[in-house]
Amino acid sequence: MKILLVNKYFYRKGGAETYFFALAEGLKSLGHEVAFFSMQHPNNEPSYWSKYFVSEKDYVGKISAFQQAKEAATLIYSLESKRKFEALLEEFQPDVIHMNNVHRQLTLSILDAPYLKKHRVPVVYTAHDYILLCPAYTMVDGNGKVCDDCLDRRFIHAVKKTCVKGSKAKSGLAFLEAEFLKHHHSYDKIDKIIAPSEFMKSKLDEGGYAGRTVAMQNFLTTSQMDMAHKVTNTDKFNTVDPYFLFFGRLSKEKGILTLVKAFLQAAGLLPLAGAVEQSETEGGHLVANCLPSNWTLHIVGDGPERQTIEMLIKSAGSEAENRIKLLGYKTGENLQREVGNARFSVLCSEWRENMPYSGLESLAAQTPVIGANIGGIPELVVEGETGFKFESGNQDDLARTLTKAAQVDAGRYASMQESCGRYVEERCRQDMYVRQLEDVYRGTRNADGMSVVSGVAGNR
Repeated sequence: MKILLVNKYFYRKGGAETYFFALAEGLKSLGHEVAFFSMQHPNNEPSYWSKYFVSEKDYVGKISAFQQAKEAATLIYSLESKRKFEALLEEFQPDVIHMNNVHRQLTLSILDAPYLKKHRVPVVYTAHDYILLCPAYTMVDGNGKVCDDCLDRRFIHAVKKTCVKGSKAKSGLAFLEAEFLKHHHSYDKIDKIIAPSEFMKSKLDEGGYAGRTVAMQNFLTTSQMDMAHKVTNTDKFNTVDPYFLFFGRLSKEKGILTLVKAFLQAAGLLPLAGAVEQSETEGGHLVANCLPSNWTLHIVGDGPERQTIEMLIKSAGSEAENRIKLLGYKTGENLQREVGNARFSVLCSEWRENMPYSGLESLAAQTPVIGANIGGIPELVVEGETGFKFESGNQDDLARTLTKAAQVDAGRYASMQESCGRYVEERCRQDMYVRQLEDVYRGTRNADGMSVVSGVAGNR
């Protein structure tokens, strides 16, 4: 098949791009021909198809107010994108279009390309966030609370609750985008929506997309699996001082502040306040099981909450400074070795994170996961086997869970490591994913030129 992959960034910016490039690799390995449509950027990887990429757009960078207004004018609908997409379609003539992140920099205007009105080309879309349901992408309101209000498709909620970066103006612009796409029937031009978690599929179905969704858990490439095997330390219980690992963006929605506070409590460096596991009673007083003194917390990454984390650590005293290590940004083998030597990694998100690659990479390195019970994270955590779950945003429950994890003995830990390896082998292999995706592609194609979803010819 000839498959056109679409994503607004053509460099490895985040999880969506990790998926995008891995997908291209997997499709090519099975003999498919792949072309790309994206946006120009200095960090882009080289591609023959870059001659069709749209000009770079920056809605958040350090540019003048005039330039921001000029760029924002194309946020909802881009004639440049439609024109360049049309030219690419004419040259490549794809059998399937597979879109990823396209909003704002590319826009769904590409689905109005004249070529698609003449030729029936199925469109598949992988939902890396909740933009189909929520103008703010995250299903988190302006107060930082998880929110389902816009599931009724009345997107004015986003303005009322100032959901986009606490700004009425930005929330208003996101509202206009969502309303335009709804009334323009842009999403009706998508034949199949891939949800990387069962949770996301359930939300998409609830939000009006039932019948078009399929849950397909994210995968790891062969090279990612090889790296994981290279850094896996099956004897780390006996050879490495134990540490919990957080790696990712240091931001509130990632739950990093809750994790730092929970670790301090579990280590006995903050008042207990009922925060950690209680095991004995002495003279009517509960005695806490604190983390042993050799347990530490490693934090890899950077972000807006770094300074707050530093202040929390400093305020807790010198022992806290010795036991919480801010290691900065790491990539490649340096990061993977940090993952492979960790006793547990922690996914402490306080938004409905979908299917984080950090969790998959941890399991592939046979590092069990302590995961927040929110979004798609619980689908990675088989309680007591691939890790432990806790209530998202609950500092006390996380402190209890950290303490419970530290009590796992060598025999049980070895069993958990084996469970992590089995999980990845059974659910996260690239070849399995791409073959399932081939079935999705074939299912969207119909020889008579009618949409297999709506059954309406000439939908575009």
